[in-house]
Amino acid sequence: MKLATRGGLSGLKQAAVGLALGAVGGCMLGATEDPVEKTLSLMTAAGPLKPLMDAVGTVGPLGLGSLVGAAALTMAMTSVMAGVILAAVVASVFAATRSCGASHRDSVGLWVSAGLAGAFGTTLSGATFGGLSEWIVQSYGMLGLLWTLSVFTVFKPPMRFLFRLLWKQGEACCSLASSLDRAREREDLETTELQQRHRVTLQIEERILTLDRGGGGGDGDGSTDPRTAWATERRQREELERRRMENEEAEMKQRTFQDWINTIVSRHVDFLAFSGIPMTVVAVITSGFGLVGFGRHQSVFIVLLALVAGIGYYLLKSPDFKYWMLVGCMGMLATFVIALLTLHAGQEALTAATKTRAAGDDLSKEAIRTRVNYQSSLEALHAAFFVSRTCQLSLGATVGGALVRRDAGEVKVIAGSALVAGTLLAGVEVLAPVLGDGGTAGALLGVVGAAGVSVGAVAAVAVRWSQWAGTVGTVAGLVVGAVGMGKWHFVNIGLQIPVAYVFAMTNPL
Repeated sequence: MKLATRGGLSGLKQAAVGLALGAVGGCMLGATEDPVEKTLSLMTAAGPLKPLMDAVGTVGPLGLGSLVGAAALTMAMTSVMAGVILAAVVASVFAATRSCGASHRDSVGLWVSAGLAGAFGTTLSGATFGGLSEWIVQSYGMLGLLWTLSVFTVFKPPMRFLFRLLWKQGEACCSLASSLDRAREREDLETTELQQRHRVTLQIEERILTLDRGGGGGDGDGSTDPRTAWATERRQREELERRRMENEEAEMKQRTFQDWINTIVSRHVDFLAFSGIPMTVVAVITSGFGLVGFGRHQSVFIVLLALVAGIGYYLLKSPDFKYWMLVGCMGMLATFVIALLTLHAGQEALTAATKTRAAGDDLSKEAIRTRVNYQSSLEALHAAFFVSRTCQLSLGATVGGALVRRDAGEVKVIAGSALVAGTLLAGVEVLAPVLGDGGTAGALLGVVGAAGVSVGAVAAVAVRWSQWAGTVGTVAGLVVGAVGMGKWHFVNIGLQIPVAYVFAMTNPL
């Protein structure tokens, strides 16, 4: 369903409709807050935090923060992109194998199939990565996670070429099937047209013979007015011409739609292959300093700052600037911030412990070290979880905004993605005992990405209204719905919505 967002509704009606649409997206975003917070509280218990606390002494607080941040962001970006690519594959197959009418682009079946595939793919990949990360950390510690992250980042660019090769082969097969269907349709039309021409020729010959014999106004058997027969033939010719035009229009729309899908796949495969490299480089270098005994040294901070500034400058000044470069820079900056927060939390814990000891409490060095490591690990996990959740929401918002600009239908995108996200949320909560803490956390982040599609669509709709009343109503519905359903988590939601809005307005193509 499409709305006349640029006009056709009064200001009051625009505000009311915008308020309802905004509330749908906002309520879905708010509904994810409590389950995510509960899962995070389980992950910050003493048992799950022990590998992180041990890693503080190995790679230092800066190394721990950058490693946890890079791993969390890589997992979030990979799961979202996996969902987007799966949705594109389903849409491509649907477009190539279905009979395409003039309204095929707006086919409900196509958008429903692609949306379900994307949301399910994001959630499933998030659960897989989350469970795998938890197993690696519990079995091999944070150094195992570092090696896994490094190997995964190295192998992603070659996997990009393999995926493109497979995509071209699949596209060729689908195109062949579609071309055969089109050829059969054209052959049927040509056969029908030839039959009609032959029939008209016979009628004309019979009419001429009748006139030569001095017959009346009927046709060969004298039972039908020739003008009635010719009018029938004219209507049939017009019907054939209409079908021919519809098939040509549908073929052109299908080709345009397929080109759009190919562009999406190309951009997001590049994103998947390269966006994690800056974050991983920062994590590897910072962790390397920690391994050689400079985990808390001030020089690490200077090197880290110079590294982030250098990579960011090089990417942003690239003459061939791409979407993955922008998101890669933002992910690298987020990794840097997580590392700083981890270091700051440890320093605050050390300062508090020193004051307590100076006040007369008998705290051993081991107790102080444990407290510092605990606070550092806790902050690293909290910050990384929040950033990865915001990343999932933002990338989902990018998809939602693009769909609305594509005229996929505002109501379909907002309500459909919210419904899918709600269903997935209920399913994840039911399967939480089976998935474990890590798998549940990854799956919930996938649900947040699905909810982000609805939020991004709401943001795009807010911009498209022809009057300020519609824009204000939509934004108000989004904020009130998110805060109210999210149990008044003003800080979390207040930080997530502006970032999601920025990404919804970004064109990744």
